[in-house]
Amino acid sequence: MRWGHHLPRASWGTGFGRALQQPDERFPFLIHWSWPLKGERPLGLPRAFIRHHGSSADSTPPSSRHGRLFPSASATEAIQQHRRNLAEWFCRLPREERQFGPTFALDTVHVDPVIRESNPDELLRPSSELALEHQPPQAGLPQLALSQLFDPDACGRRVQTVMLYGTVGTGKSTLVRKMVLDWCHGRLPTFKLLIPFSCEDLSSLGPAPASLCQLVAQRYMPLKEVLPLMADTGSRLLFVLHGLEHLNLDFRLAGTGLCSDPEEPEAPAAIIVNLLRKYMLPEASILVTTRPSAIGRIPSKYVGRYGEICGFSDTNLQKLYFQLRLNQPDCGDAARGAGVSATPAQRDNLVQMLSRNLEGHHQIAAACFLPSYCWLVCATLHFLHAPTPAGQTLTSIYTSFLRLNFSGETLDSTDPSNLSLMAYAARTMGKLAYQGVSSRKTYFSEEDVRGCLEAGIKTEEEFQLLHIFRRDALRFFLAPCVEPGRAGTFVFTVPAMQEYLAALYIVLGLHKTTLQRVGKEVAELVGRVGEDVSLVLGIMAKLLPLQALPLLFNLLKVVPRVFGRMVGKSRKAVAQAMVLEMFREEDYYNDDVLDQMGASILGVEGPRRHPDEPPEDEVFELFPMFMGGLLSAHNRAVLAQLGCPIKNLDALENAQAIKKKLGKLGRKVLPPSELLDHLFFHYEFQNQRFSAEVLSSLRQLNLAGVRMTPVKCTVVAAVLGSGRHALDEVNLASCQLDPAGLRTLMPVFLRTRKLGLQLNSLGPEACKDLRNLLLHDQCQITTLRLSNNPLTAAGVALLMEGLAGNTSVTHLSLLHTGLGDEGLELLAAQLDRNRQLQELNVAYNGAGDTAALALARAAREHPSLELLHLYFNELSSEGRQVLRDLAGAAEGRARVVASLTEGTAVSEYWSVILNEVQRNLNSWDRARVQRHLELLLRDLEDSRCATLNPWRKAQLLRVEGEVRALLERLGGSGS
Repeated sequence: MRWGHHLPRASWGTGFGRALQQPDERFPFLIHWSWPLKGERPLGLPRAFIRHHGSSADSTPPSSRHGRLFPSASATEAIQQHRRNLAEWFCRLPREERQFGPTFALDTVHVDPVIRESNPDELLRPSSELALEHQPPQAGLPQLALSQLFDPDACGRRVQTVMLYGTVGTGKSTLVRKMVLDWCHGRLPTFKLLIPFSCEDLSSLGPAPASLCQLVAQRYMPLKEVLPLMADTGSRLLFVLHGLEHLNLDFRLAGTGLCSDPEEPEAPAAIIVNLLRKYMLPEASILVTTRPSAIGRIPSKYVGRYGEICGFSDTNLQKLYFQLRLNQPDCGDAARGAGVSATPAQRDNLVQMLSRNLEGHHQIAAACFLPSYCWLVCATLHFLHAPTPAGQTLTSIYTSFLRLNFSGETLDSTDPSNLSLMAYAARTMGKLAYQGVSSRKTYFSEEDVRGCLEAGIKTEEEFQLLHIFRRDALRFFLAPCVEPGRAGTFVFTVPAMQEYLAALYIVLGLHKTTLQRVGKEVAELVGRVGEDVSLVLGIMAKLLPLQALPLLFNLLKVVPRVFGRMVGKSRKAVAQAMVLEMFREEDYYNDDVLDQMGASILGVEGPRRHPDEPPEDEVFELFPMFMGGLLSAHNRAVLAQLGCPIKNLDALENAQAIKKKLGKLGRKVLPPSELLDHLFFHYEFQNQRFSAEVLSSLRQLNLAGVRMTPVKCTVVAAVLGSGRHALDEVNLASCQLDPAGLRTLMPVFLRTRKLGLQLNSLGPEACKDLRNLLLHDQCQITTLRLSNNPLTAAGVALLMEGLAGNTSVTHLSLLHTGLGDEGLELLAAQLDRNRQLQELNVAYNGAGDTAALALARAAREHPSLELLHLYFNELSSEGRQVLRDLAGAAEGRARVVASLTEGTAVSEYWSVILNEVQRNLNSWDRARVQRHLELLLRDLEDSRCATLNPWRKAQLLRVEGEVRALLERLGGSGS
């Protein structure tokens, strides 16, 4: 059976080979998770908690009453083995689910979707308006718990057959998987034997005859012992038929004859029909799941209860789902590989931000009405904030998401074309998405939607396929807009899905220009004419001795193929659409695309834009990223499973066209956020050779001000870390880097000559990684800027260990790094261990006269040091004078800069000092800077009074004016 292909619809299951557990083993954990987010009121009805510990019917453990039903001890053991096998099978997780942590399991994170009881009249009533198909369930309609599915109906009649239906993404598969696991763990005592069947598996058998006993024995070998006793189990036997839309059932007696013998060979569809007729095993209970379009395949007289799976229509269920998923511990291997692991406080903060956004942003709450989109939100947040598994990209998350929901799904099993549901969605929803991207809009009227859905439909079969798609999958892609003033319009369920589908529409070649559409018809016409003419010429060549006719005959065969190839496809279209969107001028200076993704999910902290203000231009920066990502080998393989294949030759030609475009436009200097987006495109493309060729001209990596999260560090390291050319400068100032980010970016740093890490709050722990970087035999760094980081004396001790074994660094800035006297004295004692350093900046470190003078003397004795910055330290007037005298001494090479003056003249480094103040004015202690500037101003005034040279006086006055201007900005008198 192919149950694994139907993972989520939010997911079929979790854990590997988990031991069977009794409910009380997890009870403390369940109490911990039974409440929503901290500080909020508990859920009104603790149904999520009840389902959380798995009470599909009630939580009574299995008793010893098996003996009365199955008197044989071997039969009882067979049932227990069946339970163990099912639990092992249904607990297995795909790779996409294992990213949520090693303790992730369906038993501990499941939240029941809302199930609303409905009736046949309501189901078969035709909907005249498109909007009616998108209405959420009404609050006043009755809801069902799983434990109530087989309760007597309103008239007191026994219910034996229950049909659960829901559109794609509402959680049918997960619900059934959890129900089976509940039975395996003894939490469904109403039924003594549960036999699940995948209708997709049964449909693959075709009309080949097999008895019910054979079908069961082939799939569940341990049940061979109890097959003869199935008829005696009565209502204690439950068949689960998942995915009825895959089966073509014929309830007419002329089409499917009656059969009551479970050992009589029949076609699988005939066996299912007789089970549902209650002609075979009439006492057995049956649970059926299906998409809405297949509800009518079972006559209503054979169904005791209908239940619509309505997803998470209650926001509290969404919050509980996110809380359970996002608070799972990170996977150990992934965390170690990334060098970082999210702390409980960070995970809790993530959940809190998401909860606030759910309350304030109604559109995301409407999207999370579908549990499958809750999965997508969690997977995206894990990608943005948790250790990223190797090779995982944003495009692969969305592609896997569609595979988990659509793999193996055909639009209509009765249609001979066997059209893939995802291929149909790419053609229709992709067209709507691309029209929105090209016209810069995200809101669509009913006319827009109808135009894309009904374009080119001419036959009854095509209208039938459209009807099925609208009932089963349209709600998965489109949702009604709930923003004020937008009534009657539709949006894509999540904004990024619009850009993904638009990219898929382009990459699959579904967007045709007028020339391509007309050219295809012309090529076909030329081909038909050529065949007729070549036939005549072939006859003439046999009758007449004309040597040129065979050559002309062959040319006529070639012309239609060449003409069709020229106008039939255009590789430039893919590259043109991608590059134009990536380098769109009006989108410059936006946040980088990863921050935009995070803000769309978690909301924007701080004041929001007023609703009455005109909306900002729509930015579609994910569109080119997805286009590149869809051409990667992994995503092409997944798309082929979805029925949307991209041929290798097409992918190669597209890549060549993109490379040519990027080579022309990628040389321009981009703002930091746009440069990160450019690198992110290469990361999504997952082609190191391609990236190395396109980025070979990149010499300066300026990402100053970009918040370098773990995933961004991974992106930069993956794209640039494997290159061979050196980088002249890497500027990562004010990037909120941490030690884990430094470790991730190590391959990039090794190829860098000038490395700027200013204003990153790097402490002594980060100095361990910097020491390892400096000691690496491939290190090329000549300039290292660490200013405005709290390194302290402990950190500088580690740096000196690295400098002692380093032969490349010549310029080191430790400005405002909290060294103090201890740090400067340590530098003075160990400075001679490095023989290449030429400039050392230890300004603004709170050091006194003694430590500063010791370092200055060590600098004067250093063989290569040329410049030492000591200004803005806690130096007295006498101390500054001693340093000036030392600078004027004849011996030694290093010049010491401690003030704006040198004797009675202006220091040639006065602009360097004042520029440092201007650059750091917002981050330094303003009162302290003001005090230092006043001392320097006093030095300038004293020097001006001491000199008679008018030229020097003019220079001193000019610098005094600069200092006074800075003092006025700081709030000082300036006089």
